Amino acid sequence: MKIVVIGGSGLIGSKLVAKLRHKGHEVIAASPSTGINAVTGEGLATALAGAQVVVDVANSPSFEDRAVLEFFQASSCNLLAAATAAGVAHYVALSVVGTERLLDSGYFRAKMVQEDLIKAGKVPYTILRATQFFEFMGGIAQAGTQGDTVRLTSALMQPIVSDDVAEALADVAVAEPINDIAEVAGPERRSMSELVQQALTAAKDSRQIVVDVAAPYFGVLLNDQSLTPGAGARIMPTRFGDWLAQSAQR
Repeated sequence: MKIVVIGGSGLIGSKLVAKLRHKGHEVIAASPSTGINAVTGEGLATALAGAQVVVDVANSPSFEDRAVLEFFQASSCNLLAAATAAGVAHYVALSVVGTERLLDSGYFRAKMVQEDLIKAGKVPYTILRATQFFEFMGGIAQAGTQGDTVRLTSALMQPIVSDDVAEALADVAVAEPINDIAEVAGPERRSMSELVQQALTAAKDSRQIVVDVAAPYFGVLLNDQSLTPGAGARIMPTRFGDWLAQSAQR
């Protein structure tokens, strides 16, 4: 099966490409560095010729409200047009659990636009929403840092390691489209403040966590449902503490 991975050189994309190739598929790792640019449309027609599946895991280089909206609008419109013209049978996109609950954020408003464009398109699709990645805990800590402290909410989250996201995407890519949204998450539902404290401790980072229920998550106030998946989510096996321990040994 020929599969084109848009954003194929990124954190998720590179892992997905490797997994799909290991399963014996013909995979194109598409990114601007390989001459395939979904935002401008460059190289899309050639890359998608003969492809059965396209998987979009690209992310905006800027999270500024207007820039991220323009990125997802342009890339999705170009991809959908190229996929339709090429007769692609399955359009897969990676999104975020809780997107519809986080619309105070310009980033999540842009992700909702992306999802809506895919739903309105002519290509059969699957949107896979994932929870926050283990690898982003440092970024969450940095966003909440004030001097020597990190101010974070205690709202629940259920993060997942990027390798498990790539594994779930690889399975979705070779399955039939569901024309709907599916969810994937890690195995542990814990507070954001607790998880980030564990990450800081493992990194021997002396910053202290201050729990504040009003602390925003990238501009959005959270509750225990904001970042957690529904009952039908696929639960992947890797636990946060195990991943931290393995990372420390590398």
